[in-house]
Amino acid sequence: MAEEAHTADLLGVNAELARNPQPTYQNLLEGSPVLRVDGVGVIASSRAAIDEILHDPATFSSSMSATDLKTRRPLIPLQTDPPAQRTYRKILDRLFAPQKMKLLEEPVAALVNELIDTFVDEAEVDFAKQFSVPFPSQVFITMFGLPLDELPILLAMKDGIIRPQHVVGQPLGHPDTDAHQQATADSIYAYFEKLLTERAGVRGDDLISQLLDAEVDGDRLSQDEIVDICFQLVIAGLDTVSASLDCFFGYLAQHPEQRRRLVAHPEAIAQVVEELLRWETPVMAVARIATRDSEIAGCPVHAGDQVIALIGAANVDEKEFADADVRFDRDVNRHLAFGGGIHRCLGSHLARLELRVALREWHRRIPEYRLKPGVELDFTPGIRSVDSFPILLG
Repeated sequence: MAEEAHTADLLGVNAELARNPQPTYQNLLEGSPVLRVDGVGVIASSRAAIDEILHDPATFSSSMSATDLKTRRPLIPLQTDPPAQRTYRKILDRLFAPQKMKLLEEPVAALVNELIDTFVDEAEVDFAKQFSVPFPSQVFITMFGLPLDELPILLAMKDGIIRPQHVVGQPLGHPDTDAHQQATADSIYAYFEKLLTERAGVRGDDLISQLLDAEVDGDRLSQDEIVDICFQLVIAGLDTVSASLDCFFGYLAQHPEQRRRLVAHPEAIAQVVEELLRWETPVMAVARIATRDSEIAGCPVHAGDQVIALIGAANVDEKEFADADVRFDRDVNRHLAFGGGIHRCLGSHLARLELRVALREWHRRIPEYRLKPGVELDFTPGIRSVDSFPILLG
C-alpha cells in the first residue's frame, strides 16, 4: 500500500498522530467529517457517518476485501456478512456472554496480583513488558487451554499479522513486509490445524473444547471454520486489551489529578473504563469495502472503495458528546471503542472485565506512579500499543 504522507497520517501511520490523535480527530470533524482520498477511498470521522457505515453491512461489507491480512479464508466472524455471520455469532456470543465472563473475575484478579507481586517493591518497571502484555495474554492462553510456554509463539504470530511493518521495519506494501505477514498467516493456520488434530479426541474446560463440540443449525463446525475462528481470536485477544492498558495507564501516568480521583473513588472504575475507552480509542479505525455506489453525508462512494471509519474521531464528536474532554463522571457513554452494528467486538465483555479488574487491583496496591522523566511513549498506529513503557513507582 503505497500512500502519500497526508493519507498515511490520516490512517494513523504517523507516530505523532498515534501518540496524540484527538487534535487531528477534531480537525477532521470541523473541516471534513467525510472525505475522499485518492488511492485510499473514503475516510469518515463523524459519529453520524460512522453509525451509517457500521449499521449497513449490505453496503459496507467487512469481507476479506476490506482488510488484507494474507488469509486463505474469511476470519470468523469478523470477515463474514449475514446470513452466515449471524449463525456464527449465535455460537460465539454464548461463549463470551457476560454471565460466563463474570465467573472469571476471581481468577483474573488473582493473576493481576501475582504479576504485581513480581515488581511491587521495585522503583522502576516496564509496564508493557511486565504487565500490559503478560496479563491479558495469560488470560487468553488459559481460556484456550494452552501451556504458558506457547505464549511467545502466539505473540509473534499476532504482531506478524497486525503490525508486520513494525516487526520488519519496512512500510506496508514492501515485499519484505508482505512476505513476513504471509509467512505469519501460514504459520497460524499450521499451528491451529495441528492443535485441532491433537485435540480431536480430548476435551476439557477450555475454548477449544467448546468450539469442537459447538453446532451451527444442528451441524458441527468444520475444522476450517474452527481454525478461522481461532485465527480471529488470537489476533484480537492478544492485542486489544494490552493496547487498552497502554492507553489507559499512559493517560493516568501523565494526569495525576485524574489518577488520584480514581484512587479515591474505586466505585467509579466502571465509568473510568468506559471514558478512557472513549477518549483513547485503542483501535483507531475499522475498514469496510463498498459493495455498491452510494454516498455518505454527501460524499460519493463507489463500488469497490475502501471505507475507513475513524471510530476514534466519532468518540470525540461533540454532536454525540457535548463535553468531549475526559469526564470520569459521565453517566451515558455511547462510545464506539468496540465498534458497532453486527460486527461489534465479540470479546467486549471479557475486555471490560479485564480492564476493570486491572485498574481496581493496580490502584489498590500502587496508587502512586508516573512516567519516567524524559520518556515519550511511542504508540504503534492503528491499534495503539507500546513496546516500552518505563514508569516509576511510589
